[in-house]
Amino acid sequence: MTKEIPKWAQDEIKNAKFGKPESITRTGYILEIYDKDMKIDAQVYEAVEDGRKIIEGMSLPKKTKPSDLMKGVVYEFTINAHKAPLGKKLIEFLKKEMEIDMDAIYQFDLVGLEMMDVDSDSAGSDESEDE
Repeated sequence: MTKEIPKWAQDEIKNAKFGKPESITRTGYILEIYDKDMKIDAQVYEAVEDGRKIIEGMSLPKKTKPSDLMKGVVYEFTINAHKAPLGKKLIEFLKKEMEIDMDAIYQFDLVGLEMMDVDSDSAGSDESEDE
């Protein structure tokens, strides 16, 4: 039987106030592309602030077409990370009653992404060097 989260806890989570976004850059790859929703799931090599390495449901920047993206290719992601700290009472409740160790809610917005040139060490070199 799963425990119900009381209304006061649901309300606090729903009404959490996000602070100013922190811009972070991570490299990783796309796990899934949701064309209709204009979102992606991505795995990053270096964890974000809350420890996760998989970020689900990031909205794509408006100028990015899902059809231009490729899964399994290394990208550099520029992400705005928003953090909403939780109250002491809620943190304690989640830890004791729900066995969830969480002190904030995070939201990640994809600001930009750039495909990395990983299989070539001539990045930036001019190929018409033979004279």
